[in-house]
Amino acid sequence: MANWPFTQGVHDIGNGVYGYVQPDGTWGWSNAGLIVSEGETLLVDTLMSVPLTREMLDSFKAKVPAAAKIDRLVNTHANPDHFFGNGLVADAEIIATHEARKEMASFNPKMLASLKDNYRNMGDGGEFLYETMGRKFDFSGVDQLTLPNSTFDKQLSLAVGDKRVELTDLGPAHTLSDTIVWLPGDRVVFTGDLLFNEGHPIMWAGPIENWITACQYIMDLDPEVVVPGHGPITGKSAVANMKAYFEYIRDETRVRFDAGLGFEEAARDINMTEFRGWSDPERIVANVFSLYRQWGAQFTPDQQRDLFGAMGRYHRKLAAHDEACGHDH
Repeated sequence: MANWPFTQGVHDIGNGVYGYVQPDGTWGWSNAGLIVSEGETLLVDTLMSVPLTREMLDSFKAKVPAAAKIDRLVNTHANPDHFFGNGLVADAEIIATHEARKEMASFNPKMLASLKDNYRNMGDGGEFLYETMGRKFDFSGVDQLTLPNSTFDKQLSLAVGDKRVELTDLGPAHTLSDTIVWLPGDRVVFTGDLLFNEGHPIMWAGPIENWITACQYIMDLDPEVVVPGHGPITGKSAVANMKAYFEYIRDETRVRFDAGLGFEEAARDINMTEFRGWSDPERIVANVFSLYRQWGAQFTPDQQRDLFGAMGRYHRKLAAHDEACGHDH
């Protein structure tokens, strides 16, 4: 199946299943979903901010009256663009894995809010964080995190009206825990950030083998509709593309790791032409870093803290190169 139109807002998948899509799918612009059956509702993820989440909930409500009350929310993983809006549905049963809840609790929501004032004192990393997220999102209203109040491990089966909903943790991969939401009766899967459709993924946790296995697991479900964490709604061919991406960067990175290149040098050396149309190409730096760490490389706390700085340097160099060559990504 080809990509659905990449348009802002509610996408009616059919039979009480909806996606919510936010172009352009880059840093922080995540997707979510809604499942409605017999008056019961389940929301899949909230968004990066309270205002964005409020806009989404209002959009759902306008289309689906039952969405006026969200009974349950599933947070697929612990990145802020999938749970910072939780406070707007604090009365719901909020479900996540035990590991994801623990990772969410470690976030300091004020750090992102303070970027506007502090990024100039934070080096390359602060500058890139501000550029990609700090200046784009309104973090007011997230002084305190609203964490899941119901946890599970590995798998959980739910009923939403007459629909069966299967939650399966396929992490650690993108983060320490990555849950997919599968509706076998509708053949629809919400992948969270195990799928970035036409965007470079970012492997905060790994190992890479888990993510490759997760892609295969999703393909084996044989879904008809795939709602990715970022990018347009799609079919399973996009999951195959992501699997191929990880196999390619694993093999290319290993050659450079064995040759003794530093991780930034290795990332710059890998030919990413095949993925030229994908957004956020600087994430190759974080993915190479994660692979090096997986293979036993030791990094200082300063190097770990500078990961956003390393991505920012790659981003600037690529932008300068593209300007000189007269093309873009």
